[in-house]
Amino acid sequence: MKKILKKISETAIKQGEFSFTTEQTETKWLGNQPATLAEIQEAEVRLGVTLPTDYKEFLLITNGFTTPNEHVDPSFSKASDIAFLKDVDPQLIEIWTENHELLEVAIKLARSIIIAGLGEEQYFLLVPPIIENGEWEYWKFASWIPGEDPYEGLENYFINVLDFLKSA
Repeated sequence: MKKILKKISETAIKQGEFSFTTEQTETKWLGNQPATLAEIQEAEVRLGVTLPTDYKEFLLITNGFTTPNEHVDPSFSKASDIAFLKDVDPQLIEIWTENHELLEVAIKLARSIIIAGLGEEQYFLLVPPIIENGEWEYWKFASWIPGEDPYEGLENYFINVLDFLKSA
């Protein structure tokens, strides 16, 4: 995953279409310092979940990641800032709950953890499994997307971000 994140950083900075800090431009890196195991464990204890392995690996590479295009993709938060969507945007869950045909999505939104997009127009969510050792779901969620936009995992998502950047 680190190679993909590095390639996203280098490609976005080289294109020069977005604003980055001097440090990001000089280091050609849109990430932060890696999270410590203690920071990851604190987040897990605070949320009462064991986060998926690929997300923990991401945090050990970079504790947060600036989006190269804030209008299309959300910026990833530090481990200390991730939270349940219901605590960040309860109104969104309420809206989805009102439409009974979309109740299954609303139930998943109510359980989801926002790991990217705090204060932005779109979110990247981790949806915990209902059963122990079940599969986590990975969703990009935005007002202009009709429902959830699922991914096979974080690496799959970042490959899509890189492909989008290359095609821009």
